[in-house]
Amino acid sequence: MRTAALRYRVMAYITGVLIIVVCFAGIPLQVAAHNTFIVNQIGTVHGVLYIIYVIFAYILAQKLKMKLGPTLLLLLAGTVPIMTFFVERWMMRTYITPALAAESAPAEQQPVAR
Repeated sequence: MRTAALRYRVMAYITGVLIIVVCFAGIPLQVAAHNTFIVNQIGTVHGVLYIIYVIFAYILAQKLKMKLGPTLLLLLAGTVPIMTFFVERWMMRTYITPALAAESAPAEQQPVAR
């Protein structure tokens, strides 16, 4: 669970930063200066990494046994600028932290065999 959460969080931040660069730097440069480098190159990288983000987010949603609505929000968060950061924080508070606490609690309560 811990590895799935870490993979999801890393990809959420990377995807979020790249879409912000494309939307707030690339598109204005494309419109104002006819410079398509950021939109073409960074946009392509964002697209590829978004697919990886969706895979990792889906794996995490399956491990957390999330319902359809929150899962769809989780998967689509990489398409809206800044949304991944809000959804990642919400996921940590609502799903990941409680699941990690529940996962580690039984190990702490078991007596140590000597």
